[in-house]
Amino acid sequence: MHNDNLYKGFEVELFTGSQNNHVGVSDDIEKTFSNFVKEPDNRNVEYITNPEKDYKVSYKNLLEPRISLRKWLNKRDLTIIPSSTLCFKHNNQFQRSDKNNVYHQFIQDNYGISIATSSVHINLGIDNLDKLFAAIRLVRCEASLYLSISASSPFLNNKLTNNHSQRWIQFPKTPNKVPFFYNHDDYIKWIEENIKNGNMYNIRHFWSSIRPNGPQRPHVLDRLELRICDYISDIELLLAITALLELRVIYLFENLKTLDPLNTSKFSMDQLTKICDQNEIKAAQMSLDAELTHWRDGKKMICREWIKNVLADLSLTAEKLNMTHLLKPIYKVLEEGNQSMKWIKQYKEGLSIEDIMKFTAHKMIQSEEESI
Repeated sequence: MHNDNLYKGFEVELFTGSQNNHVGVSDDIEKTFSNFVKEPDNRNVEYITNPEKDYKVSYKNLLEPRISLRKWLNKRDLTIIPSSTLCFKHNNQFQRSDKNNVYHQFIQDNYGISIATSSVHINLGIDNLDKLFAAIRLVRCEASLYLSISASSPFLNNKLTNNHSQRWIQFPKTPNKVPFFYNHDDYIKWIEENIKNGNMYNIRHFWSSIRPNGPQRPHVLDRLELRICDYISDIELLLAITALLELRVIYLFENLKTLDPLNTSKFSMDQLTKICDQNEIKAAQMSLDAELTHWRDGKKMICREWIKNVLADLSLTAEKLNMTHLLKPIYKVLEEGNQSMKWIKQYKEGLSIEDIMKFTAHKMIQSEEESI
């Protein structure tokens, strides 16, 4: 890896279950594995990787916990379910994982089962605060692109929905209106106001497509956290999306005057908020085929073409940093479709949701075995 590379870390959420049912075992998993923690719903667990610059190390850090968990699940006739929503038939009841957790009680009372989703959060280390907030502005403007590549939740409760990312449609974005932040002070003021007026329960209760993160939020920040991606079972694709994000941020730092939306968009920050929120919904509905509004000038663009343009812009930076090879899985998605598109096609050809999940889980196992 080049010295200019950023540190990268991941928060990976997983659903557990049988071949046709979501089964909650998060308490046992947390007791067995030191690197897994419970999510609010019992059918969901999370593991977090250490920040690394090297993509080969990140690959290993993403793979090994998944293999360990799968071996443990196999002994109980359970598996990892590669969907970002509760795709199998269920009773719409929230299955709380920790009866003594006050925050989980708040989540259950206010959001219920809509919060039961799985995703991958990608963290990039950025300790310069001016650059961090510039990156957050640009990545928020293009968050819909990352969602479209990763979309993997067309099913809910054993039915095909009308969305490629049902997860992002149902997940409660909180607060429901998040502005573009001009700087760190602006962000601190907004956080403190929203906690004070009850829009946020605590500092963790900030659920948006992207947010700043750090060891002492909101005052001490050192990373960008992209939260919009669906669960990505293909680790090479996850790292490709991460490489795209990292290259975009590095390219921004080289071109702050011409790429920071604060400087180059014809829209006000309030107008951009609406445009980006609408783009995220359109991407959740149609992913790569969605017609989106460009943040710079309002031009309408098909998502797939926008991604191609960004890749072209980043080609020299990728070559300079020896990262071109990492992006190959994205080109494959642009050509063949994302996970949701493939699943929808299989479903319309007559495969059941159970069979689709079984087939995808088998592909996950094959890729794990080939990587060992």
